[in-house]
Amino acid sequence: MTNQQTTGHQVATLDLAKPSDSSFAQADLSITGMSCAACAHHIEQSLSATAGVRRANVNFATLRAAVEYDPATTDVPHLVEAVKEAGYRASDIAEAEFADEADAERAAREKEYNEARRKFWVAAWLSLPVLLIAMSHGRIAALNFAGAEWLQLVLTTPVVFYSGWPFYRGAWAALRHRLADMNTLIAVGTGAAYLYSLAATIAPGFFAPGHQGIGEMAGMAKPPVYFEAAGVIIALILLGRMLESRARGKTSNAIRKLVGLQAKTARVIREGRQHDIAIGDVMLGDTIIVRPGEKIPVDGVILDGASAVDESMLTGESLPVDKRAGDTVFGATINKTGAFRFKATKVGKDTVLQQIVRMVQEAQGAKAPLARLADRISGVFTPVVIAIAIATFVVWFVVMPAGVRLPMALQAFVSVLIIACPCALGLATPTAIMVGTGRGAENGILIKGGESLETAHRLQTIVLDKTGTITSGKPELTDVIAARGFDEREMLRIVATAEKSSEHSIAEAIVRGATARGLQLTDAREFNAVAGHGIEARVDKHQVLIGNAKMMSERHVVLNGLAERAAGLAAEGKTPMFAAIDGRLAGLLAIADQIRAESRAAISALQEMGIEVVMITGDSRATAETVAREVGIPRVFAEVLPNEKAAEIKRLQSEKKIVGMVGDGINDAPALAQADVGIAIGTGTDVVIDASDVTLISGDLRGVVTAIKLSRATVRTIKQNLFWAFIYNVIGIPIAAGLLYPLTGWLLSPIIASAAMSLSSVSVVTNSLRLRSFRASSAM
Repeated sequence: MTNQQTTGHQVATLDLAKPSDSSFAQADLSITGMSCAACAHHIEQSLSATAGVRRANVNFATLRAAVEYDPATTDVPHLVEAVKEAGYRASDIAEAEFADEADAERAAREKEYNEARRKFWVAAWLSLPVLLIAMSHGRIAALNFAGAEWLQLVLTTPVVFYSGWPFYRGAWAALRHRLADMNTLIAVGTGAAYLYSLAATIAPGFFAPGHQGIGEMAGMAKPPVYFEAAGVIIALILLGRMLESRARGKTSNAIRKLVGLQAKTARVIREGRQHDIAIGDVMLGDTIIVRPGEKIPVDGVILDGASAVDESMLTGESLPVDKRAGDTVFGATINKTGAFRFKATKVGKDTVLQQIVRMVQEAQGAKAPLARLADRISGVFTPVVIAIAIATFVVWFVVMPAGVRLPMALQAFVSVLIIACPCALGLATPTAIMVGTGRGAENGILIKGGESLETAHRLQTIVLDKTGTITSGKPELTDVIAARGFDEREMLRIVATAEKSSEHSIAEAIVRGATARGLQLTDAREFNAVAGHGIEARVDKHQVLIGNAKMMSERHVVLNGLAERAAGLAAEGKTPMFAAIDGRLAGLLAIADQIRAESRAAISALQEMGIEVVMITGDSRATAETVAREVGIPRVFAEVLPNEKAAEIKRLQSEKKIVGMVGDGINDAPALAQADVGIAIGTGTDVVIDASDVTLISGDLRGVVTAIKLSRATVRTIKQNLFWAFIYNVIGIPIAAGLLYPLTGWLLSPIIASAAMSLSSVSVVTNSLRLRSFRASSAM
């Protein structure tokens, strides 16, 4: 199996940039003015209808639009104008630096929150006396005075035309495009209550004649007014929007945390002198000095010096990683001990940290199938609700006595419109995906989109590549057996010295093993590689042969009892190599690709979750079954050529299984793309990460368990959100329409309807925020 070899927890090959069609460009727009999922759906339709746009995705929770377009046909200003024509505002954020972008986003959210808070307090203070007057029903003398209706009109008018103006403006923009959204429901509901009350105040005689009424309304000289409904509804909706804005801001904490990890300055050497410069001024090729305790500013390669680097922000691993000259370091990781100089190889948006941020943003903006369902529903929901509200008004107006039919029909009409606002429906899926993907990033798990997140929870079979996934992908010296008459350490020293000149992975394993045992190696002479067999060389005064049994036989070296030992080692999945010194058998060495320490626990955890685990490898069946037996995998595909791996995945899928594939080598890319969910070990190659749906930055197989459990938790939260959003409307609309009135005499107040609507949106966001407590440790 031809895998790229890696060491430690290196993520040097991590490149998260997605491949894209070179003829199309991507624009990221920040959208303001959206109030519900129907708004997002409307903007998406407007962008999609723009000439040159290939695909548009608008996310209500993140207030962003991702647009794929043909630069030869349109450009970003035209896209911004399309959003403006739809009645909203947009700005291009693609060219901003991530830190600036995060600051701008935070500022926009704060502005949105502050504006909602200001308008809420105006509405609340002005509506409070109106509410007190209305609720007194004339029983409190101090509140029952001539001209009370005019005072209510004076107090309510600023609420409607200042605090409530965004709703009316949004409703008018939607109407111009022959659409209806949440703004339409609120504007029609509060507008109807206000206009009716205005007319009843200015011309009470028009409503008073024949106003016989029933109950408390009987004998009233003046018709009732509903200024409190218009004012308090606007206040409560603004309160809900304010709380929702604050809670929704918490869903993007993961990105803010990642951006906050970046160093603010860098110490560079230019023209022989040290300069402290802003991180944005660092250029490719700059030599940068990092001292103990400092953050590494950008990605690069160490020139000189050595240290231990805390890479936990990338890998999730708490133990520092030793770094020396030639090793790669990454921006935002922390230098723990020594000082070193390194050359900047990736700066700005090319650094691993900022690629991770971009990937998380794209994942949070992507839609899962459940989100598309909610979008389709919200697209037709508002017109249906308006039709129900009109039908409700007509029914009440027809069946009720003349004296009360108009106010009761109006109350039911307004209540239906207000309680049916689809905010909760629009927030149900994107908020959960935002928190879930953000939490995954904090645990070293990068999920490319909502669809991957949603599919992962349904996985039934996980296929694990052996080399580099179950095993470390790096051969290690496991056994050193000296023949009679030879010292084990001296024999190993001579063999390792001979192997120093070889570039074979087995030779490298022997040299590493000897160095780790503290042996001092010298230089070999007369080195010669014998293709397919081994090597020969002269070390000191000794002639050395290292190779397989066939080479020993050809050179007439008697193996004695070590032949049986070699067969036993081979049965354990190890590669035995014989060593002969001056024509005599000196010993036996065994090399093996060691099983990762965490593999057994991860595989066991997957099986406990009810997931079938399969191993696939190009190695011999004997070696494959030995490894599979050690880690507890019952089903093995061995001796599979690289171009056959995807076919094996397809065969499993033909068994009606939802299959995930985990791999790290170039030859795993087709299988990763074929699988329902491809999971790349982050230490693998660029093409593997591009082909995958999930990337485990640390290379720890336990991340597969965490990713699946996170997926399950996220989808469970989405379903809870959708259930409550749907059940709220299913129950709320009939009650608001007066279904219970014939039985109980109870008709839902528009004020209570608006409070319930706001509470439903806040509860959905709050439920999604519970995912922030997800812990990787709980996944094992």
